[in-house]
Amino acid sequence: MTQNPTQKPPVTIHRKDYTVPAYWVNTIEIGFDLDPAATRVSTRIILQRNSASPNKDVELLGDGVKLVALRMNGKTLRKGVKGYSIADGKLRIANAPDEITLEIETLVEPEKNTSMMGLYVSNGNFFTQCEAEGFRKITWFPDRPDVMAKYTVMLRGDKKKYPVLLSNGNLIEQGDLPKGRHYAKWEDPFKKPSYLFALVAGKLVCQEEKFKLNSGRKVLLQVWVEPGNLDKTQHAMDSLKHSIRWDQERYGLELDLDRFMIVAVGDFNMGAMENKGLNIFNTKYVLANPSIATDTDYANIEAVVGHEYFHNWTGNRVTCRDWFQLSLKEGLTVFRDQEFSADMIGTDSGRAVSRIENVRMLRQVQFSEDAGPMAHAVRPDSFVEISNFYTVTIYEKGAEVVRMVQTLLGRDGFRKGMDLYFARHDGQAVSCDDFRAAMAHSSGRDLAQFERWYSQPGTPQLKVRSHYDAAKHTYELTLSQRCKPAAGQKKPLPFHIPVAVGLLDDRGRDMALTLDDATIDPVPFTQESVRIEPVEMRMDARASTSSARTGVPFKSSRINKPATTCVLELTKAKQTFIFNRVSSKPTPSLLRNFSAPVVMEYDYTDQELAHLMAHDSDAFNRWEAGQRLAMQRLLNLIKQVQAGEALTLDELFINALRTTLIDTALDPSFREVVLTLPSELMLAEQCEVIDPQAIHTARQFMRKTISEKLKADFIAVYAANLTPGKYSPDAKSAGKRGLKNLCLSYLLGWQDESTLQLAHAQIDAADNMTDRLAALMALVNTGSKTAQQPLKNFYRDFKNEALVVDKWFSLQAIAMHTDVTAVRKLMTHPAFTLKNPNRARSLISSFCNGNPSQFHAADGSGYAFWTEQVIALNKLNPQVAARLVRTLDHWKKYQPALKQQMQAALQKVAATKGLSKDVQEVVFKTLG
Repeated sequence: MTQNPTQKPPVTIHRKDYTVPAYWVNTIEIGFDLDPAATRVSTRIILQRNSASPNKDVELLGDGVKLVALRMNGKTLRKGVKGYSIADGKLRIANAPDEITLEIETLVEPEKNTSMMGLYVSNGNFFTQCEAEGFRKITWFPDRPDVMAKYTVMLRGDKKKYPVLLSNGNLIEQGDLPKGRHYAKWEDPFKKPSYLFALVAGKLVCQEEKFKLNSGRKVLLQVWVEPGNLDKTQHAMDSLKHSIRWDQERYGLELDLDRFMIVAVGDFNMGAMENKGLNIFNTKYVLANPSIATDTDYANIEAVVGHEYFHNWTGNRVTCRDWFQLSLKEGLTVFRDQEFSADMIGTDSGRAVSRIENVRMLRQVQFSEDAGPMAHAVRPDSFVEISNFYTVTIYEKGAEVVRMVQTLLGRDGFRKGMDLYFARHDGQAVSCDDFRAAMAHSSGRDLAQFERWYSQPGTPQLKVRSHYDAAKHTYELTLSQRCKPAAGQKKPLPFHIPVAVGLLDDRGRDMALTLDDATIDPVPFTQESVRIEPVEMRMDARASTSSARTGVPFKSSRINKPATTCVLELTKAKQTFIFNRVSSKPTPSLLRNFSAPVVMEYDYTDQELAHLMAHDSDAFNRWEAGQRLAMQRLLNLIKQVQAGEALTLDELFINALRTTLIDTALDPSFREVVLTLPSELMLAEQCEVIDPQAIHTARQFMRKTISEKLKADFIAVYAANLTPGKYSPDAKSAGKRGLKNLCLSYLLGWQDESTLQLAHAQIDAADNMTDRLAALMALVNTGSKTAQQPLKNFYRDFKNEALVVDKWFSLQAIAMHTDVTAVRKLMTHPAFTLKNPNRARSLISSFCNGNPSQFHAADGSGYAFWTEQVIALNKLNPQVAARLVRTLDHWKKYQPALKQQMQAALQKVAATKGLSKDVQEVVFKTLG
């Protein structure tokens, strides 16, 4: 590995080194005199010594802020032994008194802040982003999540340039000042850490509504946007109201402020930020109307609005003690927003599709992360740059861990645990262990072993073997688990894995699940999770009247209606579970609803998978069976491509797809996900040595074959799922459009004049972005010259809509005929800029991550392009640059020639002067 010798190596921060703060901050008063070139920040903080800390020094953190003045208890302090010292971003005052009032004046330069952390300017307006460590870019402060204080904020600025002045909490005073200036004073009545501070100032307009809470109290809801975007705010407002209602009904949690504000900004590193009462959003997750937003956009807006609102309790009222506990708020809140989104759909099949989409992303991205150089536990043990740990492991895997708790305790038991969690920790900064303890204590369950999901990285491998005894009418399932240790990790101990199981008879009906009298009778999975003890645990129960594992009294009960789904709890390396009274050999439906984030191995036959795909009452496993059939064939096709053999696809698979496609009893949205093939990235994960061109060839062959064999069915289903009339983003209509547009994409895989005409006709007739974009993407992906004019027309019609221009760049970046030369040409387009994260992601990240066959070109041109962009983005926005580095996470798995070129590209970045901590950490870990 080549590293620039003049560059100081980054410091690693370890969870084990956590110490409590030396001082608490009771209150903070902070004033801003807003100026893009030089904003003056005046801060007054009252600190009190923490008796639990032996440290007597005040430590404040700062990053790139100019200190103008510092006073302690009215006395000006200067650098020196008797004053303060500054080193490595830390300002120290030695041997300070027990109670202190600090007055701090700083200067910051918002218009030069391209990192978009701290205070920055976007399109002439002021915004902040303080999570995780942005507040220290504004003023010197103990910028850590366990230091919580009450904030009073004074904003002053030019009234004409910045007519709107917003901050957290409630507006308590506003008025005019001399020389055309004005002010607004805000007070947040709740203690919060500095990462939840927010400021917005500029020319904005809002949609607002009064909303009545269950308690009868009325609150003000506002969605703030730039002028000209007010007609795109209704869906965000509706989503906010839905979120408030849902949290009241599901968890008994009510909005605690007098107002709740959402603000949309076009320059933003993240999707959104949950600042207390003043959520700042990327415009991508606020702005929507039928002409600019797709069905997916509408769904994402609802989910992200819900996510940020739900943080008001799971993240704000109860926050994380330190950044190692990040999943305490993010994993829990992702679980909550997933449940919210599923409930908003309102149907069983809709919930299943929502679950499928979540798991598909988990497998493609998080499982990949677990197998790569940046693998880390849900609660990491160390980091160099915390922004690199806003990952799918923290969010999505963290959500799966929370979901498993609900599976183990049942929905009612989980709610009791949440109630206890809030009762214990409201207003506190706590840890993942505190959440787990509340769940354990409220339920009486022993969740000590379950902690390993937080502390051990990696994806467990679940192996299942079965045996049917026709004479005894018993069916055995033997479950075993293992997990590969991540780099530098010890061998993982067994996880506590809930495995939801059902059994199907030869007619596809669910079989009743019964066990011997010494075990707990199962109850329906949909009502409450079932614990079926393994054979060795049942023997322990005979010898004693208590469960050896949980320490709670063992009870046996009878249920008149046996369950058809139950949860087996795997807690050891290997365990056997026995079902009784099984009249015929069943087909097992394993890991129903994806009850644990594991990779499951079971030797299904093609006939068993087709049986499950046609009959399983668990919709997730019905989809899963189809995915397994497709994956097996795709992997075989890859081998055939590499061996130069003729490619073939069997009729069993084609017929299984046809059966689902034409089954009108199934929701269109479900048929769409079943007919969607595993992605090239998913296929790469299954290969020991990755050959991008062979993967692409194999998948394209399968798509074209399906298109040819099912052409008549696709045409019929396309026509049957038209949605005439006024556009609506409701789940039913969106499902029909999704299936229709999937049919169109398949039809264009085997293109002829009629299918090209079908795409052009849809573009011309479309009255909504979903249909127009889907047809244009399918057309562009063919490489047909007839796509050029519709592509030009699309830009002409939407050149003033930034979010749609992002779509225009992205659809070209991922088109399979787009090579590096074409991407470079697109970068010269007047609408392209590296400075805007959305625009950079829409073209550069889309190409590098979403077009693997072209990015991994044999000549290495994709890697040269990647190197240039990482280095350029590092200077502008380290967070965006670090995420782009992750494209080469798995370089060691590729073919030797590609592997060497990727290694050289990584080494070139590593040797670059002035690398940010963000990029350094990822590059050095990736190189190993």
